[in-house]
Amino acid sequence: MTRERDRSGRGWRDDGSAPAVPVPTDAYLHLASGGVSVVIDATQGRLPAIVHWGVGLGTLSEAEVEALALAAVEPASGNVVDEPVRVAILPEHHAGWEGKPGVVGHRDGADWSPKFVTDAVTVGGVSADAVRTDGRLVETGAALVSIDATDEIAGLRVLLEIELLASGLLRARATLRNPGDGVYSVGDVTLALPIPVRAREILDFSGRWSRERVPQRRDLVVGIHEREGRKGRTGPDAATVLSVGTPGFGFRSGEVWGVHVGFSGNHRHYAEQLSAGAQVIGGGELLLPGEVRLGENETYRSPWLYGAYGDGLDGQAHRFHRFLRSRETHPASPRPVTLNVWEAVYFDHDADRLIDLAERAAALGVERYVLDDGWFSGRRDDHRGLGDWTVDLGIWPGGLHRLVDRVTSLGMQFGLWFEPEMVNEDSELARRHPEWIMQTGDRMPVRGRDQQVLNLGIPEAYKYVLDAMTAILTEYDIAYIKWDHNRDLIDAGTAPRGEAGVHAQTLAAYRLMDELKRRFPGLEIESCSSGGARVDLGVIERTDRVWVSDCIDPLERQQMMRWTMQLMPAELLGSHIGSGVNHTTGRAHALSFRAATALFGHFGIEWDLARATAAENADLVEWIRFYKEHRDLLHRGDLFRADEIDPAFQVYGAIATDRSAALIFVAFLTRSAVSPRGRFTVPGLDPDKRYRIAPVTVGTPDAGRADPPWYADGAGVVMSGRALATSGLHLPGSFPERVVLLRVTEQMLP
Repeated sequence: MTRERDRSGRGWRDDGSAPAVPVPTDAYLHLASGGVSVVIDATQGRLPAIVHWGVGLGTLSEAEVEALALAAVEPASGNVVDEPVRVAILPEHHAGWEGKPGVVGHRDGADWSPKFVTDAVTVGGVSADAVRTDGRLVETGAALVSIDATDEIAGLRVLLEIELLASGLLRARATLRNPGDGVYSVGDVTLALPIPVRAREILDFSGRWSRERVPQRRDLVVGIHEREGRKGRTGPDAATVLSVGTPGFGFRSGEVWGVHVGFSGNHRHYAEQLSAGAQVIGGGELLLPGEVRLGENETYRSPWLYGAYGDGLDGQAHRFHRFLRSRETHPASPRPVTLNVWEAVYFDHDADRLIDLAERAAALGVERYVLDDGWFSGRRDDHRGLGDWTVDLGIWPGGLHRLVDRVTSLGMQFGLWFEPEMVNEDSELARRHPEWIMQTGDRMPVRGRDQQVLNLGIPEAYKYVLDAMTAILTEYDIAYIKWDHNRDLIDAGTAPRGEAGVHAQTLAAYRLMDELKRRFPGLEIESCSSGGARVDLGVIERTDRVWVSDCIDPLERQQMMRWTMQLMPAELLGSHIGSGVNHTTGRAHALSFRAATALFGHFGIEWDLARATAAENADLVEWIRFYKEHRDLLHRGDLFRADEIDPAFQVYGAIATDRSAALIFVAFLTRSAVSPRGRFTVPGLDPDKRYRIAPVTVGTPDAGRADPPWYADGAGVVMSGRALATSGLHLPGSFPERVVLLRVTEQMLP
């Protein structure tokens, strides 16, 4: 099968996939995997609609699925269209749907309300003998359903892909083609997933720089709750996962349905309830005017819209985590202890000092050393030099060889900071090519962090950056790139006319990452964007971790890590020990709190080790050793978060997939209104197994703790998983801003 290219470099269909199994265009499809069922109505040649998305239904017969579809049809009511409104995954205005439409576009004012008729339906990703047919019912496990449909009058074709993954995660995308005459201007391609009326409460996220992913809740009411991202990057205030659930849903219980748009540029998430009662959640790329104008046979492909159903927020998070861990590109090697030098030296680069820092790090057990901003030509502060990607020989006579060679000789990997999509006006690059700066209206955009956006949509600019990065990566032994992105895309036009260019810029950044990975097999990339402003499933397709936030104050990080894990597992989340006094908040914290908070993530250090005391260095050795001992559990186990009973503390951790062990964190965030507070529970263990739960002390013991009898002798107690989940154990007394670690191990019955 040929692959027809679109302007994004991605095709109508991908070669190399498993042979697709054709099914009738008048059929129901039941996909079941990971405890989730998705029943799709693809009857009568109409665009597919979801009849059921939620808890697994078991094996169904044709009669049962027809009854299920019939039971979902609404009765006639006053002052609406005469036929029951059917909501397709790509919602259609012509069908009477008065909510957000799936396709917004026109051909010189016409063809704005398409009516697609299905030409073909196929099931891919499974063998033919794994597809069961019962009359009009097609039933299989995890699979990809593809629907080709045409509107002959509007001159449009659409390919809808709906995939249920092994984890029970659902995803869908649409590819729109213009086989007709003239240009078709695309405004939006938005997918929608239905949710039942018992889902009444919305949870999504807000935030700002250095305080990302702040949860917020509200009721779902008639109208639309829409979260638009117009920053040209995901944003610290992104919805991230927009969920709607049964009232009061928490981590461990309550049905919840959520969506995530896997895209790093402009995007939208939304939840909508119509006055007629129908409810959907959905999203897609947010296209700026004129960004997608399809000539004859050109195509636009939407990003994947991911849908996650769960019994509780942990159940939902597990679907994302299991999908990410199942990818061939998921980091396979143990996540190395990382030292980033930024908060140690900032722009004050000195070879002797940085080599000394490397030697101190290696002595502690650090495995990766990252040189941050300030190494390239003219870069003495954040006002100049961006874009001039050659080593500053005034700071580094002879280049970076001396530092890189010393780092690697110490047995550590070397990493380097880049900000490839940005440029300072005060740079040789901007002086040579001012037309490569994204701009519109014949004016320079307002600066952000004293920088502008380099237009990677211009082939020559893209080639310049690719060549410059390739030269550095070729000359030096670099295993890792910290890829930063510190400015929103404001007035992001492209020369010479200033057309909106965010769509093209985002795809060009993806291509640049992909090409560097192709040229340098084994290269790892961290997505950093003013901290956590580019955390999404689009960027993680080509990167190996995300930087959760520029703020590593452990009190702030307790909340940010907790909620970023709603989308990504711990091993993809950069999590570092900072200095004693945090440079973002000014707070001072004990090393034990900083280290225990950083432990449940991709662990590292961002601290001037030359200022650490002998006692602190000894403790760091112990924390690094403990991380290495437990990172397999932390990075492969299932996340659990106990539901909050008091905002003064939170209980969370990782449970081995075979339920044989767990590591539990009890974080004391502030002072409770009562003392002692009572019991905490540990959900998620095997109820019929017996476990020893015992305290763990790493490094210097914390002051200010009162141990309960079960805790005091260090041996802990043996209890069943059922008792731990329902009865629990009394909390120790503790000062605020402390973490108590508990190790859980299965006890074999005699």
